[in-house]
Amino acid sequence: MCEDKDNIHNHRKTINQNYTLFKIIIAVIFFLLGIFSNVENFAKFIIFLLAYLIAGYDVVFTAIKNILKGEIFDENFLMSIATIGAFGIQEYPEAVMVMILYQLGEHLQERAVEKSRKSITDLMDIKPDYANIEKNGKLEKISPEKVKIGEIFVVQAGEKIPLDGTIIEGSSNIDTSALTGESIPTPVKIGDNVLSGSINFNGLIKVKAEKEFNASTVCKILELVENAKNKKSKSEKYITKFAKIYTPIVCLFAAIIAIIPPILTNNDFSIWIQRALTFLVISCPCALVISVPLSFFAGIGKAAKKGILIKGSKYIETLSKVGTIVFDKTGTITHGSFEVTEIIPQNGYNKQDVINTAALAEAHSNHPIAISIKKAASKEPELSLIQSTNEITGKGIITLTNTGEILVGTEQLMQDNNVNYSHSNTLGKTSILVALNKNFIGEIIISDKIKNNTKAAINSLKKHKIKLIMLSGDNLPTVKMTAETLNINKYYANLLPHQKVEKIEEIMRQNKSKTIFVGDGINDAPVLSRADIGIAMGAIGSDAAIEAADIVIMDDKISKIPLAIKIADKTISISNQNIALAISIKFLFLILGGFGLITMWGAVFADTGVCLVAILNSLRALK
Repeated sequence: MCEDKDNIHNHRKTINQNYTLFKIIIAVIFFLLGIFSNVENFAKFIIFLLAYLIAGYDVVFTAIKNILKGEIFDENFLMSIATIGAFGIQEYPEAVMVMILYQLGEHLQERAVEKSRKSITDLMDIKPDYANIEKNGKLEKISPEKVKIGEIFVVQAGEKIPLDGTIIEGSSNIDTSALTGESIPTPVKIGDNVLSGSINFNGLIKVKAEKEFNASTVCKILELVENAKNKKSKSEKYITKFAKIYTPIVCLFAAIIAIIPPILTNNDFSIWIQRALTFLVISCPCALVISVPLSFFAGIGKAAKKGILIKGSKYIETLSKVGTIVFDKTGTITHGSFEVTEIIPQNGYNKQDVINTAALAEAHSNHPIAISIKKAASKEPELSLIQSTNEITGKGIITLTNTGEILVGTEQLMQDNNVNYSHSNTLGKTSILVALNKNFIGEIIISDKIKNNTKAAINSLKKHKIKLIMLSGDNLPTVKMTAETLNINKYYANLLPHQKVEKIEEIMRQNKSKTIFVGDGINDAPVLSRADIGIAMGAIGSDAAIEAADIVIMDDKISKIPLAIKIADKTISISNQNIALAISIKFLFLILGGFGLITMWGAVFADTGVCLVAILNSLRALK
């Protein structure tokens, strides 16, 4: 559900951040009082204890709570043991300063994370606040959740479109940049579909709601972005596992440092205990735990700004390892908006007979080819003549009418029904055969255009050394011509939907690298689900696409695929930099701390500093 919880969440965040800052300031005041006051040792102990409790009571409390749950080894445990131990050896100022600096570091980290989240929220600031409903000649603002399917709402210039719907009055230009990344306004008129989250530029339009608010495009987008963090990459899972193994090992080494050297050398235990406590402070894995997920989250935000919705960080990782991209043809590489370019009648029939008969058979179909045939017909199909319709996926349609049985479709459909037919040489175009009562009456030639910028996108992908393949249900000459135009060397034609799944499985077995399938998201849902990554093109508002695909490109531009790969590569690079930086510096300071070359204050500065550098590096993924 798409509910407005942002204001409550932000309000709570602000209160927590202000409280933490206030707590740090009070602790610093008590700390300075303990340093500069001229009082007895016990009084100093009380002052420092108060400063310690103000700064670190929540850390100690969390550590105790986690221990009771059986979750012992975490950063709260490390900080608590280190600082309580420092109190035990009467290093009060260091114990307090450790907690103050730790809390200050946590506060700065939280602000950095919040900055990243806010950047992403601003990019996706598409949720409409209200819908205008006309009542008694006046516009009344109501919550978009209250608008029902079929209800009419009004969108004035400058307002966000609150729900998906169809324009029934007026025309305008709409800004879809928040959804698609496309900065050029899109002209719309009566009969056009508009999507929630778009902005009406200049003109009043009346829109009939086609979906409820919770099922609208804007809600689906916001839910996808919100849920993306739940699908962790292998790097993130590795860091979680690493921290669970790493922390107990660090505690064991700290115990060895505190006990073994003083026994072997007869030195004072307090020196080695202090080194062990310093060792524990340095070991906190904050930089890894926070910065790696943050870099993926920032990458997802950057992609969203460009109209590329990535459903989880694991898909960013897979994108960076892609070696093969398999394209559907119709609606993906080509526009999918067909046009009848030629009608070839046979056996004594004329052109109008052929197109009108085909239009009658396709009367109830919404397939793009059916729409083009109905558009080319000279008269509206008489629906009363139709008795039954059987649409056969990948082959065509069989319609029983009062005048007989009509077959419209491929050569395979004709062969299956024992129809003798002839086939013209229509290289690069789609041929639709028409038969009436098993008698072949003609052929309809339909063409489809390759999308703009597709060739440039294909060339860009080839520069990445990515293998390109095309699958299609169209006839071989059509598929071959499209593939040769785009310089795609491998292609398969005449494939039914289940054969596409079989072919993608075969391709995945043959390739060690990751395989992407790019489809229009409606007819290709099974293949989108089967590939390592399914990318739905031009599928905005399509339930099948959003459900089946792992990545949804909000417009139909194939050029977004090289961009998505580039964003993924940069995100992975930043994540790896953070891992290398944090681990190398941690181990260096752990060794130095173990030999007593770094004090506890230096340890906290080092830990906090590494964490902040890693976080700032993560935020580069937004640029």
